[in-house]
Amino acid sequence: MISSDIIRGYTDTMILYILSCEDSYGYEISKRIRDITEGGYVMKETTLYSALTRLEKNGSITSYSGMHDGRKRTYYSITEAGRSCYADKCGEWELTKSVIDRFIG
Repeated sequence: MISSDIIRGYTDTMILYILSCEDSYGYEISKRIRDITEGGYVMKETTLYSALTRLEKNGSITSYSGMHDGRKRTYYSITEAGRSCYADKCGEWELTKSVIDRFIG
């Protein structure tokens, strides 16, 4: 499994990616991250909800109430600002990766 220390700066990027595909709720976002990484990274619930709160406060996502399987859920949706933030984070990742690659044979 990937250390949460290593991936900490990219939790927002992962969430924004998932929400760029479709609106979703917390548990489903967590499940998608686990599925996409084939179990290589499991985001803790506190990490997920802290990130969702932060992303909503900075205008990258919005939330709304909805129902799923007869249960009330809070759904999250990416905003245009969130799409721009995601693009910036992807560029930042490419730069970070190119720097770290210089130290890894």
